[in-house]
Amino acid sequence: MTLPRPLGIDELLARAREGLDRLTAHQAQAAAAEGALLVDIRYAALRDRDGTIPGALVVERNELEWRLDPRCPYRLPEAVDHDITPVVICNEGYASSLAAVSLQALGLHRATDLEGGFQSWRAAGLPVTPPSTFRDGTHEGH
Repeated sequence: MTLPRPLGIDELLARAREGLDRLTAHQAQAAAAEGALLVDIRYAALRDRDGTIPGALVVERNELEWRLDPRCPYRLPEAVDHDITPVVICNEGYASSLAAVSLQALGLHRATDLEGGFQSWRAAGLPVTPPSTFRDGTHEGH
């Protein structure tokens, strides 16, 4: 039996994106206004450094499928059924494509991602909640 040739990450990413209707920052903002869920999968250090998108759900990547699967007991209240529209957001729009495809495999057929990730949102001048000035319960600088 011959095993299939393994894919490199660039090929895997290209194949993943074939099944996505990726959104620009302004399209993602409009989709959110119509009920799509913006889902920020960046790790805490990036959120602490750059801030967050107002109204976005923060779900770290390692919990994403459990939090958005409507059949999972650990789902978020927003994961009501398979017809929700999650727009996955990472830092620059790479990991989010792979994550969106994983959500599609769970039956979330409208899952997609944000082209260019959080950085494209910020570059488009869209609203960003600045990073908190509080760390470990103390105000920085005092």
